[in-house]
Amino acid sequence: MTDDAPAPDAAREAGEAAAPQNAADKPRAPARSVRPTQIELEVSRQRSAGWTIFGLIVGALLIRGLGTVGVWVGIGLVAMGAYHAWQLIQTLLHPPGTIVVSDHEVVLPRGLCVPRPVVVAPHEITAIYFLRRSVPWNHVAPVLIVELGERAMAFPRDWFASEADQRHVIHAVQRARGELAPIVSASDPDAA
Repeated sequence: MTDDAPAPDAAREAGEAAAPQNAADKPRAPARSVRPTQIELEVSRQRSAGWTIFGLIVGALLIRGLGTVGVWVGIGLVAMGAYHAWQLIQTLLHPPGTIVVSDHEVVLPRGLCVPRPVVVAPHEITAIYFLRRSVPWNHVAPVLIVELGERAMAFPRDWFASEADQRHVIHAVQRARGELAPIVSASDPDAA
């Protein structure tokens, strides 16, 4: 150190604030309310309708016309057809769920067309991420995973209009938890 440079503690002793050393030391911007983000899930009745028709008709034909093995396969197809018929009826009875993220609460549907969504505070979400490779064979990747302590909720890609909607949910939750700075538009009168 040269003789004319002030000592590192001289600035602190003179009452000047030291610059933050890393991002964690930087003061956070004042808290702003997060605009509610609403992402409506998409429902496709085509798959359920197709499996309902195929399972019930082909299953009934197998039960009626074949031997023991055909009857058991037919019973399996009828069971699959009945399950998909139940799913099709649920899509007609209940609207698709909507994920709503605000600064006070996060509303997560329990399923695609299932009533009574789960309502939690943003700080109760322990993790939110994409699952891209370890996806069940009957789901389209990526799957949005929302962990709520001990349990996790999965939202497959085919429940959303696009993958961008899944990213909007992640970013809205991170903003509500204070992990990302809120979006400020030029037309926002509160932005200053």
